[in-house]
Amino acid sequence: MDLRLTADELAFRDEFRAFVRDNLPDDIRERMRLGYAPRKDDTVRWQRILNQRRWAAFNWPREYGGPGWTPVQRMIFLEENQLAPAPEVSSFNITMIGPVLIQFGTEEQKRRFLPRAANIDDWWCQGFSEPGAGSDLASLKTAAKRDGDDYVVNGQKIWTSTAHQADWCFCLVRTDFAAKKRQEGISFLLIDMKTPGITVRPIISIDGSHHLNEVFFDEVRVPAENLVGVENKGWDIAKYLLGHERTGIARLGKSKERVKFAKEMAHEMRANGRPLIEDPGFRQRVAQLEVDMKALEITQYRVVSSYEKSEPGKPDPLSSALKIKGTELLQATTELAMDVGGPLAMPDWAQELEALSNEPELGPGWASEATKSYLFLRAASIYGGTNEIQKNILTKAVLGL
Repeated sequence: MDLRLTADELAFRDEFRAFVRDNLPDDIRERMRLGYAPRKDDTVRWQRILNQRRWAAFNWPREYGGPGWTPVQRMIFLEENQLAPAPEVSSFNITMIGPVLIQFGTEEQKRRFLPRAANIDDWWCQGFSEPGAGSDLASLKTAAKRDGDDYVVNGQKIWTSTAHQADWCFCLVRTDFAAKKRQEGISFLLIDMKTPGITVRPIISIDGSHHLNEVFFDEVRVPAENLVGVENKGWDIAKYLLGHERTGIARLGKSKERVKFAKEMAHEMRANGRPLIEDPGFRQRVAQLEVDMKALEITQYRVVSSYEKSEPGKPDPLSSALKIKGTELLQATTELAMDVGGPLAMPDWAQELEALSNEPELGPGWASEATKSYLFLRAASIYGGTNEIQKNILTKAVLGL
């Protein structure tokens, strides 16, 4: 197995790097470099710039508005975009609802939703988890009962990312409570978030950000034409969505970018009267992270190189290893950036308290943003399939236990 990039792939990487250099707006580039989370407008602007080249829908075939790239090209795109650093394309639009509609949607649904998803004219969110159905998703209870040409939806979703910003939600609902197995009787609906009866309540994360939400459905009428696939067969669609295209799940580019930034800032910060970059303990820590990232990169190449031989929607079980180690590295590299800030990495809300006492600002903005990222990414080992579940997958599929 050759794990090196070909000449064509290297040329593709150079082409994309040049495109980012020439087209990523300077204000977005600088905010991202300093570790600030992209704003909704940042994501929309960048995704539309990419979409002018048919690059936003990076994993879609050409006939549906994508570039028709190979798995390796898609991996390069994701990593280079993170390394820039630039806002990542909307995963809900591009890697979730897009592939689902391409595989299961009607022609009318494809015409209606795919171009708008690629250009982010519609902002999508995911209505899967419920208070009693997270990792055990098949326990969901949100009900959808057929009433003429509509489904009437009642229930609650939780941990719904960006629901407060979303135009549409793709949602798992229970349409048959008499089904013998929990995985049966579940359907996949597209719900307009402006529909009467929908209430969105914020969940404020430990970093102080509003990213997550509770969503309540009270007699929400959804046209039956918004059903994707066959009624009561939504579990098959959910498995396809969760298993489709795991390229980039490790977010290795983001970890590389954070280490690079931490090394740059370590030239400015001081420890024991000398630049932090000269500290042996710091250098050893960086070296270990870089070794771990290289090992993960090789594993990622192995997974990607075998992707085209695998059955669609059923990725290599080693993608679970990418998820586990990838999130561990995300957490470790954001912790590194936070530690470089040292006492100056106190969050903004603490600085605001100091401001009330007329105290001077404690430190640069990037330092407190590093702490916010560290706090938020404690959840990275939970969302997208908890690392405990990923270990179970590896135990069964790889070790045969």
